[in-house]
Amino acid sequence: MIAPDSGVQGFADYLARAGLKSTRQRERIVRAFFAAGRHTSAEELYHQIRVQEPCIGLVTVYRTLKLLRQAGLATERAFGDGYARFDPTPADLTHHHLICTRCGMVQEFQDKDLRVLGRKVARSLRFTITEHKLELYGLCRDCGRAERDRPQSNSRTARFGSRGEARP
Repeated sequence: MIAPDSGVQGFADYLARAGLKSTRQRERIVRAFFAAGRHTSAEELYHQIRVQEPCIGLVTVYRTLKLLRQAGLATERAFGDGYARFDPTPADLTHHHLICTRCGMVQEFQDKDLRVLGRKVARSLRFTITEHKLELYGLCRDCGRAERDRPQSNSRTARFGSRGEARP
């Protein structure tokens, strides 16, 4: 993961190379983004920053995240829930994601065996990997436990009622 200070410096360097201004608002957004150390949406970041910086607008957060992506300091991710999230982990640090389909929790993990397997498969098929991602969808521990603890309806009662008469 990119350290907040090196992320801020990398962003400042990018802005200078691109001939763009380094503003206090952009720096505040970038610091909060790297300090979060997790996938975050523009809206989440906006609400977090707005507490201390009420003059920062949502559009400024979106634009700054776009610049971070262009600088190669963030990756935009979509986990199927309609929200774009931004990942401060550099693209060259391979990691994967477990996504809970109930609560939306995203858990990162790394596994060198998966990386080795991917290269092996690509090599056998004469394929050059330029980028990859692995996303596994299911239920996190808490949601899985809630699912298991939820009372199951009695299928006989549901079909025949409590007195045994057939329901339509």
